[in-house]
Amino acid sequence: MKKIILLTLAFTILISFQLKADKEILVNYSNIAEAKYKDALTLAKKMHSNIEKFMNNTNESNFIDVKDSWLKARTIYQQTEVFRFGNPLVDDWEGKVNAWPLDEGLIDYVDNTNYYPSENDFSNFNVIANKKLKVEGELIDASVINPKLLSNKLHEIGGNEANVATGYHAIEFLLWGQDLNGNESGSGNRPHTDFDLEACTNDNCHRRREYLLAASELLVEDLEYIHNIWSSEGKARLDLINDKQHGLKRILIGMGSLSYGELAGERMKLGLMLHDPEEEHDCFSDNTHNSHYYNVVGIKNVFIGEYKSIDGKVVSGPSISSLLNEVDKKLNKKTKKAINKTIKNMKKIVKSAQNGITYDMLIGEGNKKGNKLIQDAVDSLIVQSKNIELAAVALNINNLEIEGSDSLDNPDAVFN
Repeated sequence: MKKIILLTLAFTILISFQLKADKEILVNYSNIAEAKYKDALTLAKKMHSNIEKFMNNTNESNFIDVKDSWLKARTIYQQTEVFRFGNPLVDDWEGKVNAWPLDEGLIDYVDNTNYYPSENDFSNFNVIANKKLKVEGELIDASVINPKLLSNKLHEIGGNEANVATGYHAIEFLLWGQDLNGNESGSGNRPHTDFDLEACTNDNCHRRREYLLAASELLVEDLEYIHNIWSSEGKARLDLINDKQHGLKRILIGMGSLSYGELAGERMKLGLMLHDPEEEHDCFSDNTHNSHYYNVVGIKNVFIGEYKSIDGKVVSGPSISSLLNEVDKKLNKKTKKAINKTIKNMKKIVKSAQNGITYDMLIGEGNKKGNKLIQDAVDSLIVQSKNIELAAVALNINNLEIEGSDSLDNPDAVFN
């Protein structure tokens, strides 16, 4: 009887120790989320400030500053996508800021010789040119373009996810315009005079200014919300930390789903199969190489439990990696190696873009060398994803359901 009591006590202490260790991982994960969203918010505010400066003095130099600040903002936001998939509050929110692809004709003028609207009824609405819009029998007053109009009336209008009116990509389109170069060199080339009240090009410059300011203001608001819910008493943080049964599983779902279904499948393999530049993530600015690279950086940050913020502060602590190391050192080392290999392959894509061969050119039909660069990254993401699944098994986390992709799991369906 005494032996049974001692064994029960030992088991209880072991379970208590494990729960404490798990909670420390969840807290550190939440701290990293809070720090990253804070940095994303800081950079969005900087971009908004540059937009206001550009509005006050609409010249080429200030326009370049705005575009540079958008590119800088993406380096951090893309690292936060690893918090998707396993956190319902993030999933419910993220479509406001990073939805893609978009039917840009909803927002502004397009080149009709190179633009092929789908069956989407709103793909040629051009709200910048039209102050009155009729939607399913309802007349929408768009005489004033403000955040409320974009978020409550236009975004995903008609229930169509291609009707993206808010977020980074709507702003990207306004800054760069359409990329009409196909798989050839060159990004969008919108002139700064599209926003110039005195030397206006392509009409409706005052409304285009309204839209850009409204979209930027809304992005800041949305990032303030997501940063707040990861703060010390935030809903997303508490929801995760209080989920003692599935907390670690949710972290692994985020890592695995971004690695496999989202990045390897929908964002990379699909575009490679179709050789279609419209399938690249940051298609107007030709920034896709960085977008994908920083996704993987985000995955690594979460796995090792460490992030260095833009102010130099390091957030670190217990992680999936440190826990896995206690259970299976070999697998932990193997998983780190797989992630680092993916980062190495992504850096090759980044280097190619820096040398003038951008992502849309790499996926072009007949570009064997470029196609291989993309495929190598896809292959390493798949290996990385399998290791994440093995890590879950090693940590006694069952039924890890990560996002799939027809591009990887059922490629024939893509062409049918």
